[in-house]
Amino acid sequence: MVINDELLAARKKVAHRRPKFIRQESWRYDRLAQNWRRPKGKDNKMRKQKSGMPSIVKVGYRGPRAARGLHPSGYTDNLIYNAAELARLDPKKDAARIGHTVGKKKRIDIINKAIERGIKVLNPGNLMSKKQKEKEKKKE
Repeated sequence: MVINDELLAARKKVAHRRPKFIRQESWRYDRLAQNWRRPKGKDNKMRKQKSGMPSIVKVGYRGPRAARGLHPSGYTDNLIYNAAELARLDPKKDAARIGHTVGKKKRIDIINKAIERGIKVLNPGNLMSKKQKEKEKKKE
């Protein structure tokens, strides 16, 4: 289920017009990756924004403020480290992402609590709770 369709559509529209920012001279040398690095040289043509050079990252290319921080599902992404932090989330607009340092025992506890409260977990992994397994068996 996707929520905030109009916000995601607006973000996609802006992203479609945004140029692909590439590192200077990355087209010339194989040893340079294409990932963005700011040009810093004194006489650098790209930094001076000479014509014929690739675009550089600027604030005007930013996406809509309302759509920032949204997961592709439309939910707001919230990092969670324990089950108590689920209390501050709204099931209608917030989703939980479990921190990577959380262990298996606590992760299962967080997933179970999230199911009880109706909160979407973005990274449950293959740790399906007993309740989820029971729901699947009933569907079959």
